Formats: sequence, C-alpha cells, structure tokens
Amino acid sequence: MDKTPANTSLIDTVFSWSLQDVLNENLYKSQVKKIPAKFNSTTAYLESFKLPLIEETHADLLSSLTTESMALSLEILSVTHSEGHSPKNLTYDLIGTKVSKKNKGTYQPAPGDLIVLTGIRPKCTAALNMSEDSYLIASVTWVDYENPHIFSILSSKPLMDEEDMKRLENIKVTLFVVFLTNTITNVRIWKALNRDSDPKGKTMNLIKNVLLKSPTDEENCTRCLYGRICGTSPSYPRSIVESFGLNNSQEAAVLTSIGDYSCHHRNTVKLVWGPPGTGKTKTIGVLLFALLRMKCRTVICAPTNTAVLQVASRLMSFVTKSTEFETYGLGDIVLFGNKERMQIDGSDDLLDIFVDSRIGNLSDRVDKLSKRVDMLSKCFSPVDGWKGSLRSMIELLEDPVGQYRQYLQRSKKSNDKEDGDEGDDDNNKRKDWKKLISQILNKVKTMVKQQDVSNEEKDAQEAETCEDDPLTYIEFVRKTFNSISQRLRFCLVNLYTHLPTRCMSLEVGKNMMQAVDLLRSLEILLHDLGDEAQQKDHNIFECENSDGSLRKLSLTKKDCLQILRSLTLWEIPDFGGDIEKIRDFCLANACLLFCTASGSTKLHGAGEFDLLVIDEAAQLKECESTIPLQLPGLRHAILIGDELQLPAMVHSKIAEKAEFGRSLFERLVLLGQKKHLLNIQYRMHPSISLFPNREFYNNKIVDAPAVKDRSYVKHFLGGNMYGPYSLINVTYGKEQFDNGHSPKNMVEVAVVCEIVANLFKEFTLKKQKLSVGVISPYNAQVHEIEKKLGKKYARSVDSGFSISVRSVDGFQGGEEDVIIISTVRSNGNGSVGFLSNRRRANVALTRARHCCWIVGNEATLFNSGSIWKKLVTDAKERKCFYNADEDKSLTKAMTTALIELEQFEILLNMNFPMFEDATWRVCFSDGFWSSVAGIKNTQTTNQLLTLLEKLSSGWRLMPNKKTHYVLDSSSAFLELYPVNDLLNLLWTVDIIKENSHYKQVLKIWDILPLQDVPKVAEHLDSLFVNYTVDKINRCKYRSLERGLVVPMKWPVNHSGVVRSIGYEADSAQLLSETFAALEIVDGSMPTATTSNQRLEYSREELLALQHSPLSLNSPVDTGKVEASSELDKLLVGRQDTNLHI
Repeated sequence: MDKTPANTSLIDTVFSWSLQDVLNENLYKSQVKKIPAKFNSTTAYLESFKLPLIEETHADLLSSLTTESMALSLEILSVTHSEGHSPKNLTYDLIGTKVSKKNKGTYQPAPGDLIVLTGIRPKCTAALNMSEDSYLIASVTWVDYENPHIFSILSSKPLMDEEDMKRLENIKVTLFVVFLTNTITNVRIWKALNRDSDPKGKTMNLIKNVLLKSPTDEENCTRCLYGRICGTSPSYPRSIVESFGLNNSQEAAVLTSIGDYSCHHRNTVKLVWGPPGTGKTKTIGVLLFALLRMKCRTVICAPTNTAVLQVASRLMSFVTKSTEFETYGLGDIVLFGNKERMQIDGSDDLLDIFVDSRIGNLSDRVDKLSKRVDMLSKCFSPVDGWKGSLRSMIELLEDPVGQYRQYLQRSKKSNDKEDGDEGDDDNNKRKDWKKLISQILNKVKTMVKQQDVSNEEKDAQEAETCEDDPLTYIEFVRKTFNSISQRLRFCLVNLYTHLPTRCMSLEVGKNMMQAVDLLRSLEILLHDLGDEAQQKDHNIFECENSDGSLRKLSLTKKDCLQILRSLTLWEIPDFGGDIEKIRDFCLANACLLFCTASGSTKLHGAGEFDLLVIDEAAQLKECESTIPLQLPGLRHAILIGDELQLPAMVHSKIAEKAEFGRSLFERLVLLGQKKHLLNIQYRMHPSISLFPNREFYNNKIVDAPAVKDRSYVKHFLGGNMYGPYSLINVTYGKEQFDNGHSPKNMVEVAVVCEIVANLFKEFTLKKQKLSVGVISPYNAQVHEIEKKLGKKYARSVDSGFSISVRSVDGFQGGEEDVIIISTVRSNGNGSVGFLSNRRRANVALTRARHCCWIVGNEATLFNSGSIWKKLVTDAKERKCFYNADEDKSLTKAMTTALIELEQFEILLNMNFPMFEDATWRVCFSDGFWSSVAGIKNTQTTNQLLTLLEKLSSGWRLMPNKKTHYVLDSSSAFLELYPVNDLLNLLWTVDIIKENSHYKQVLKIWDILPLQDVPKVAEHLDSLFVNYTVDKINRCKYRSLERGLVVPMKWPVNHSGVVRSIGYEADSAQLLSETFAALEIVDGSMPTATTSNQRLEYSREELLALQHSPLSLNSPVDTGKVEASSELDKLLVGRQDTNLHI
C-alpha cells in the first residue's frame, strides 16, 4: 500500500498512518530502494531520498512508541481552537502546568515535536496501551518561550468538540501530552527535497552543475591559472595564511580552496580529507580567517551544534588575537541556532557573535538570559537608542546653560505626584541602563577603567542626595552628562562591535571609538572640576581662554562635539527596535555565518552567498546537505571530513540498507573524486597511532615531531600495563542485556572505574592536569560506568582533573589525555555486534593523546574475525597485551564485582584470582557464599576482600585486636576477626591432602554478626569432632617468616605424632619429633627441614605463638637472645628468621 500521498507535507504523511501502520516495522520495506551513486536529473536526485526519509521518520516514531525509557509528559489545563483557524484545520492552543526543569520527567514543548495526547501520565510510552480509537498524535507548531507551557499544536484528528472543551474548563478532566520525537530536521529536509520547483532554478546551480557531473571531469579551470594568481595577486592573503605556521598539506588546502572560490567560470565541490589529529579544525579556522579578510560571503555548517561551535571557537581565537581596531568587525561573523542546545553561556567570544544575543529580547524569550546586554535592539530603541542619545549629548554640549534653565522650569511646574511617578520611571530606566552598561563595559575590557566605575558610583550617590531640592548647575551637568554618556557609549560600542562592516565603514567605526574615548575623558574632567565651575550662568564647555581644568574640558568638548556631529551623517536603517528586522539585517549583511546544516534553512531570504563550507561532512546525510547546497547564489562548496570515521546515525535498518546514511563526501569519493589529504597528525603518541594508521590509512599519516618527542610520553600510572598503548584482558566478565537490548559488562565497569580511581589518586599526589575519556560502543555500558562513577570527580574539574564518559558516536571529534575503551562483549562465540564496524573502531582508537588502554575479553575479540582480531594480534606482537589480574587493584575490583553479581561459580572456577599468588591457599565453605550473597553494600564487600587478602598474605591480628568470644568444645581453635562494626569473619587453618603431602590452608567458614556465631560454631563442632588429634595439631601449627605466618606441609607417610604447642607440652621433645617432617609450602623456600637445621626464635616469641597469630605490624625481633635453658640453646645462633614447629 502506498503510504506516500503526492504533494503532501511530511507531517501530513505521518498523520495519515494508523496505529497499526506505525507499529508495522516493514510498512515501507518494499517501497524503499537503494539510493544510486549517479543521477540523470535533479528531480531524480531529490526523489531518491524521499521514501528513505519517510521510512526513517516512521522508524523514529515506532521506536518512541515502544521505548521503555521514561516518558516526558505535561498535564494540560486548557484547550482552545487557535484564533484565525477553523476547527477543520485542527489547530489548537494548549496551556499546561508550568514547566519545571528540575523535574526530569516534565516535558518542555519545542517546535517540531511529535506528541501523543492521552488521559494518563505513563511512566514510559510503551505503557500507553493505545488502541486505534485512542491513538491521537499532534505536532507542536508554536511555543511561547517566555511561558513554554503555552503552545500550539496541529492535531492528526479532532481533539475534542466544543462541549468537551467547556467540560475541560469547568470540570476536572485529565489530559496529558507525551513527547515522542522531534521532526524539525526531517521536515526541513523534506522541504529541501521539494524545492526543485523553484521557477528560476537559482538555488539548484551547485547541484545541477556539480552533482550530476562526473567528479573525474577536469579538476582545474583552464581560464583561471590559480597558481599564477596566487603568486601575483595582492588580493590573495598568502602572507596571512603563512603567518599561522601551517604544514605544507594544510597550507595547500587553504590556498587551493581560496583559489576555487575566486573562480567565477564554474561551480566546484572540493574535498579536504582530515584524518584524526591532523589539524582539521585549525585548517578550517585559517581558511575562514582569510575569507573574512576577503569579505567572502560564506556559510559554515556541520551536522551538530558541537561541531559548529568547535570551528567558530577556533576562528574567534584567531580573530581576537589579530583585531586592530578593538572589536570592530565582529558584526561580520554570525553564529545562530538554539542557544540552549549550543550551551555557549560560558563563552564570551561565542556570545559576541551569537545573533540572538545581539538582538536581545529574542534571546530573553528563548533562554531567559537577561544578563546578556550586547543587544542591538537597545541601540535602535526610539527613546533611549543611539540616535536619541547622540542628539541629547550634542544639545547638552552645545548649550548646557539652556538645558539647565529648562530643567528648573520643569521642576517648578511638576506636580509632586507626577514627579514621584516620573522619578520612579526614570530611576527604573536608569537602573536598567546602568546594569546593561556596567556589564557591557566590563566585557569590553579595553574600554573600561576602574576610575570610570568609581566616578559612576559617586555620581549616583550625588543624585540620591539631590532628590528633594533642585540640582545645582554643576550637579545637573554632571548627572545629565553621565546618564546620556553611559547610554551613548553603550550604543556606540555595540554598534561598531555588532553591526556588519557592510553598513559601517572603518572611518565611521574609528569615529565611534574616538567618541567613546572622548566621552570618557569628559566624564573624568567634569568630575574633577573645582569651585571655579560653580557659576550657574556660565557655559563650562566654553572656556578655552581659561587656565587649568576648564580649558582642557573646553578643548576636549570641542573635539568630541565635532566627532558626534559627524556621526549624525552616518546612514543606517531605522529598525525602531524591531527584533526580526534587526535579525534579518545581521544575517543579510554578515560575511561568515555559522549554523547547523539543518539550521541553514533560515538563510533563505538572507541574500546570496559565495561559498559553502561543511565541516564533519562525512557525518552528514546527503539528503540533509541539500538544505545548505540550495542556498541562493552559491558557486562553490568545500567539504571537510573523513569517510573512514562514523557516518550519520540512521535508526531504520531498511533506510540504512538503502544507503540513507551515506554522505555526499563519501559518494563523491566512491565516484573517484580526488580529496586533499592532511597528512601530519599532532594528537596521538606514535604507539597509539601505529595500528589505526596502518589499518585504516595505509600508513599515509606521519607523526608530527612533537608527539615523537620524549616529553610526550606520560606515566600517569606505574607499571608497563599503563604505558601509551595496551590491551587489558578481562576474562572474568559476563555480558548482560538491559531492557533496551544494549549489552553491558559489570566486571569491565569495575575495572574501568578502578583505573579511573587510580588515576585520580595519582593526580591528587602529582597535581598534573589530566583529562580522562571513557568510551564504550554501548549505551547501557556508558550508563553503568556513569552510575558507578557518580559525581565523585565533578568537583575536581576546576583543579585540573576531568572525566568524560560517552559512546563512540558521542566522542567523534573529541580527544583526551587518557582514553579507556570498554569493549563490553564477552562470550564464547566471538559475537561482537556493531563493535566490528571498522569506522566505529577507528573513532574509538584515535581519541587519545598520551595513553589508550583497551579493556576487553581477548578470546571474544580474537574470535570475532573482525578488526578486533587484528588488534589483539598486533597488541601481542608489540608486547602491549596484559591480563587484568596482573594488577592487584584490578583483581580486587573484579572480585568485588563478581561477588556483587553473585557469580560465585566464576570465582571458584578461576580459583579466586586475588589469591592466585597469595602465600596461603584460601578455601571457602558454601555457608560463606550464602552469607556473602546477602551483602549488598560495596564498601562492606571491599572491607571483606581487604581482610581476606591480608589473611592470605600471612598477616594476623594481635590478641587485643581480635573479637573475643568464648567458644566451647572442638571449636576452640576457630578464629573470629572483625570485618566492620557489624560483621565478623569466621575462619580456621585446615588441612588438605594434595599429592603426597598434607598442607595447611585457610578455611573461610562464614561472615556473620556476633550474635549468630554460636549457631555456626555448634554446626562446626559436628565437623571438628571427626578430626583426629594429629590433624587438629597440624591445624594449630604456626610457622613465622619475616613477621608473617606461612603455611606448612608434611609428607603423607610421616608416622610421627604431631602435637600442638601448649603450656603442658615439652617443647624440646616436640621439636625433636617433628622437625624432620616439616616443610614450607611455598615452593620458593626450602622444601625440607632436617634435625640439624638451626632455628632462631626467642622464648617470648614462642610463648606468644602458643596463644595467637602474630601481627603484620609487629615483626619478630631478629636480634640474638641469651640462652637460658636447653631449648634456648637450640634457638640461639640462628641464620634466618624461619621457625618450624
């Protein structure tokens, strides 16, 4: 069934779908065809994108209706038909509850939103349970930005009749709107695809003359001879380009692009290939700087706000360093778009060029940023604007006496009430202006001096003391001058800063700057006037023949008046404070205009343009690029990107197979068009760049000298594992899937977070600035890492430590000092999903500057047969491969994670990795794991693991630190150690038979509160009652080595009697019976002890061992002791610190 009505809007098509249509994921499967690489006409070109666009919109809507994520909703209080529309147009005005940004579940309407209207507030859209009858969607067409809960919608069908509307007003009828998706970009694309009907065809020039031709056609214009022009014509800013220190490939890209722009004989599309770290943004910045100097009308766009801001920021860094005439000329640069999404509030440079900041009130409506005062609308205000202020200043300087007399006359005639009202108005207006002026002057630092501020404060104090009595002549002049001067200076600064140079010559700009300086000088001179100026019938500005300050004041006034009169001759349209007119004027006259590709649709009607520059062009869907490509007047386009990195995101599998996500950049490359390569990378340490350079770029990229220098090597953590490049193998992870079917691996989460914690510890010690990025291909993993990290490091950003956790898509274009990649997948069949995508791998592997650490399951990655198999092989060959359990802190983190996941079978199967190299072998009872499963606190788990780790090393508590609890019967040799204030660890030394020996091991029985110990001890009595005396004595044996207790072993065929040490035992007899049979378990120590070996231990130490283990913090005194008995004689003269009993 054809679900694409002819000559309809995209929203009409969406509204035509029934609920069954929306839920049918194959609705357009048979209609969507693969987008070809070549086209016969512009009509065929544009038509090829329409069905895939509809399918993508359909997939977005289907996904939003079936998602399990939290639904954004808003309760509706009022519904009325929009004025000027008949009910058949289905346009309604809605008023909802006030929008609160603090409530994460509250929906804030925006134009282009698709919403569903329902009688319930669902937790997620999947819980709506709609039927065909109740399925009612609408599109938001207008929002009152001052009150975002007031908005208009176009409904898919009648919302309610007149009676229902009255009932909603009079009776409590519950109605909610629930956000589904935003269609604004798709709607703009749809309009661009239907613009082929342009009768003059001017907007299609670039598409007609370039996109339909073979890219391999002649590459140089035979009529231009670029090289000669570049070498001889002064219009080409070669010297400017060379001053930026670009490398050869970057400089050639800039100069050839300028040459293309200068050709008027044909239309061209140039490709600049910018692999990771090759200085693409700097190259674009230099190009734009040169185009700005050449007054070339250029539109600069990118797929995302982030990419747009990055380029704009780089250009502004060049502009601010090279400004010759203060801020004159910034009006030639315009940034426009959604300020809230752009998040530019912290950047003064970007706010200087943001068009909606310039026009003030519109910015207030959108973003409530009333503190931003660089607003042209104030300058063009009919009352207090630049013209009125200029006229008032000239009148005051020409005849201050006459102005004072008029003031006195008005004061006499004024009614007290009127005086009060006018005073209030004046005061409010004055406060308004003072706030605005103060802020703008602080911002333009070159135009503010501390003395000015103090003068203004003093003048304000003077004004406050003169409210009741008329002002004296000098007070009147000072106060009036200050008030007008502040307004006028504010206007002049904003005019020469924010108006395009097309409408303001440099001469006018200089005059404004000079006027500002003279006004400031006059203000200072007026403030410093002495008693000689107190004559009220005296024109203080006409005293050239006087001496001192009055003469200087008069001469300065003369110069100022001359400049101000010249400004009255400057012609500029009278906007009357009309915001839209000012906005259109800025857009129509700027040289460089920054916006997203989608946002460039607003430039139709803003005049003609010469050049289009698209950054991240390989990440922009070709159908979306048709929006800026159809701007009027365009002759040339420059596409900068890298088709080997991520393409545009496409949600529909059907559209993806149709190549809907393919970019114009990629299509031209496939057709054989040459691309200019930037071939030197400045980001990555050579160890990091080696694999991606070889695998993705055929070794075409050269490492810059800076990254090869020794100083570029950073040791943020100790150990070879944490060098510039490493693959850290996590074999114990297990992938899980969340409700959205996105995989996560909690063991990898633990490893990543432990590495971040270790980096932060080192940072706090070294105070070395460090930025860390964590990348994972899967959103579920990103969420879990963010959740575990929490806000722990948020306060450290200002001190120099920053952490960013994002998906691969979110990290494209970004870079950090350290990048940790969590690959997540861990399974037996080598399935890695879209992790196998080469572009995705390329982006992830090229974000790091100094260190790139890849965390993953080596077996899964190798068995995937993808790019990751090559990576594993490469890492092993380069000796950059490590197992996570080689790092004790990572081992502990993995163990904690496995315990929290209750994956005890993994711990048992892998012999508990944190004890793999421990002195003591550790065995666990089933009861212990049952108790551990009940621990839901990570801190308690870590405390337990720390205690177990210490016990396995041979550490023992001193008697006064142990938990004292009387245990009866055979349980008397049970040990009870505190884990924390609530829980205790119950353990013993046990004996196991292994090969031909009996060995001592640690047996961990349980972790439990003190009150539960008797029950467990009673249960253990039933086990211990079967122990022979000989086995019990072996359990009680203690052997000390360098202050730590070490395990012992005995041959199985040993027939001697083994007894434990006690007060009643004859120690000499015990020693003689057992010395020959004892061995150290640790293979690194001597494996047998003979009777003629000499032991070195004091009597006091032996007696201490009869009662308790030794503390790690209290090592044995190895000094010689005096023999006082036969036993002592055996112990004197020892050669080492080993004791065998």
